[in-house]
Amino acid sequence: MRQTPELLARAKRIRLAVFDVDGVLTDGSLYLGENGNEYKAFNVRDGLGMVMLRKTGCHLAVITARSSSIVAERMQSLGINHIYQGQDDKKVAMLELVKHLDLQREQTLYLGDDLVDLPAMQQSGFPVAVADAHPLVKQASLAITDAPGGHGAAREVCEFLMHAQDTFAAQVKRILGEE
Repeated sequence: MRQTPELLARAKRIRLAVFDVDGVLTDGSLYLGENGNEYKAFNVRDGLGMVMLRKTGCHLAVITARSSSIVAERMQSLGINHIYQGQDDKKVAMLELVKHLDLQREQTLYLGDDLVDLPAMQQSGFPVAVADAHPLVKQASLAITDAPGGHGAAREVCEFLMHAQDTFAAQVKRILGEE
């Protein structure tokens, strides 16, 4: 992700990072078992980045069109409490979340990959697309990750925010037990 002075200034204001799930926190593949079970693969490095960012005091959320107990379980394991599943209109969920947290649009980032993310991205002060996002999503974004969805894009955004807010070094020290 490029780091221009304008993007870094925007990133300093972010207090809420919102992530789509399929195609952002996963590579977009759905694995279906014979018994109807659904399986998803999440990148553990993305998860650590999200935990690190959450520990800085930034709110984290997911907004996804699909509903899955797997998503709820994964987000719970990361300490993410704002989980909006089954959202046909992600704009509504985004507006509700921002109001609930008493934030301004400029304090929000949304990381998406596909057309259904555009309404929520338009409500965000900092819309970001994963590297393999739909061309219209990239066009609507202020930044594009170097990594594709499910392969480190969320981690990239989390570290970008922590570097911009000068909280990354403290998180590394916390992990190393040096705080």
